[in-house]
Amino acid sequence: MTSAQSIESSNDFVIKFANVNGSGSSSANELFARAVMRMGVPVAPRNIFPSNIQGLPTWYEVRVSEAGWLGARGGCDMMIAMNPQTWDRDVAAVDAGGYLFYDSTKPMPASKFRDDITVLGVPLTAMCNREYTDPRQRQLFKNVMYVGALIALIVDRYRGKDPLIQANVHALRLGYDYVRAHLPCPIGLTVRRADAVGDRIFIDGNSACGLGAVYGGATVAGWYPITPSTSVIESFTSYCRKFRTDPDSGHARYAAVQAEDELASIGMVIGAAWNGARAFTATSGPGISLMQEFFGLAYFAEIPAVIFDVQRGSPSTGMPTKTQQSDLLACAYASHGDTRHVLLFPENPYECFTFGALAFDLADRLQTPVFVLSDLDMGMNESLCKPFDWDDSRRYDRGKLMTYDELEAGKDFGRYLDVDGDGIPYRTIPGTHPTKGAYFTRGTTRNAYAKYSESGADYVYNMERLRRKFDTAKKLVPAPVLHAASQPTRFGAIHFGSTNPAMAEASALLEADGIHVDTLRVCGFPFCDEIMQFIAEHEQVFVVEQNESGQLRSLLINEGEIDPKKLVRVLHYDGSPITARFISGRIADALSDRKISPIRKVAS
Repeated sequence: MTSAQSIESSNDFVIKFANVNGSGSSSANELFARAVMRMGVPVAPRNIFPSNIQGLPTWYEVRVSEAGWLGARGGCDMMIAMNPQTWDRDVAAVDAGGYLFYDSTKPMPASKFRDDITVLGVPLTAMCNREYTDPRQRQLFKNVMYVGALIALIVDRYRGKDPLIQANVHALRLGYDYVRAHLPCPIGLTVRRADAVGDRIFIDGNSACGLGAVYGGATVAGWYPITPSTSVIESFTSYCRKFRTDPDSGHARYAAVQAEDELASIGMVIGAAWNGARAFTATSGPGISLMQEFFGLAYFAEIPAVIFDVQRGSPSTGMPTKTQQSDLLACAYASHGDTRHVLLFPENPYECFTFGALAFDLADRLQTPVFVLSDLDMGMNESLCKPFDWDDSRRYDRGKLMTYDELEAGKDFGRYLDVDGDGIPYRTIPGTHPTKGAYFTRGTTRNAYAKYSESGADYVYNMERLRRKFDTAKKLVPAPVLHAASQPTRFGAIHFGSTNPAMAEASALLEADGIHVDTLRVCGFPFCDEIMQFIAEHEQVFVVEQNESGQLRSLLINEGEIDPKKLVRVLHYDGSPITARFISGRIADALSDRKISPIRKVAS
């Protein structure tokens, strides 16, 4: 069955695989993605899976883009429909002119198809039943067969050099040969060799965070397993076996302790950090909720700690295997009372590594918890990014540590004494001096010398000093990244984190329609002056984020005392990654609804 107007596109399309969780399809789908990448064509794969072990529907999306767009585009040019449970949904998801590939062992009635797509049938089950007798092999190799068939359909000649075992090569060849013999090849979607990958690496954000923690000097991890953050700790321990193991004795120079719950895990982190270690935990939204009281203790007692929060669907258990940016407010103001925490917003695995390492310097320098906010889309999916780099001359910033010599010389030590106006006091590590520099760490009010106090004046002193410290942090968090439109404009868009790839492509789509929007990617909290200046310079600013309540917008309004009418919500929160089509459509619609002309101002 062939569509009269099939999509014709080379090195620029989206293929989606519909299968069943636990069927082994993910490995086969990844094989396809890596094969395309090794042809020099950038890919952006996304594994969309349910929160169970097996049996429920799962999807795997591969975006092929020689132009280098790595965000979710929206739409699907070709569907590999291998799950009867989701057949109607999968057929409906194909863009007009697209392609539907299915197992034709059992013929489907014409009513199950659409007349505006091209249908490609291959009897995969029948072929597997002829070739294999083991039930598990039949299931697994059917996945490899459809990869071989797909390669035949979109690549003129397959030159794979992967060291696959012979059985997989045989299954791959079965699918490839059948399609070459029975279907017209190639179809309208084609992959040709290119040189657009360059020296970029292919890694997931959680692995990058784990390596960033190692390079950042972490030696202690206290954690409790939770999707989608568990592989941060797995990555950390894997790298520590290589970099934190004594080569002579074989003894570990690190500790990764699985606690009985999230509250215990952050308690371990705070205890280790108080003793001078660089310590962290990795969790997600529900874990953040459980850790609130300890966050308040670390903030008020001024103990460094790093928290990797890989965000997922919310609230409560929410959608544990879906992505969102749902924890901004929970982290920014974690704990009761007047707390404000430092947040870092990486946008890809490279920044998961660099921001992950930076977080430990900031935590020590500011003597406070620092949150690195990733999300499931970034954390659990591999993506292309520039190679990690590290300056071997870089030294850890341990902040204001009073030394033995200074104490011995009689230097005045007040644990919460602000000596230079930046709000950050000096601290001592236990054991610095046998008789001097000791203090009692408490979560209650105290004076500048750490002595218990219920004096209102002492409380006000500490709260004002903490505010000065938060202001100091504005100069230390990563600066926002500005991308100016090609022409002067009245409109701006603010976004953060994994939204960035889709936002960059959306800007190009808008410019193609004559709508020019300056964009600003926020990389950290507290917000620096440049962010507020960007808002002031634009008549209307769209705030693009992946949650239902507009949490970044709320933070901007609260911290910058911004007129809410000036900030327009662009919110995506169905659990799937935000797409360029969604962003550009919402911004274009908003301008149209407000009868605002997208014509740029004439430069004076």
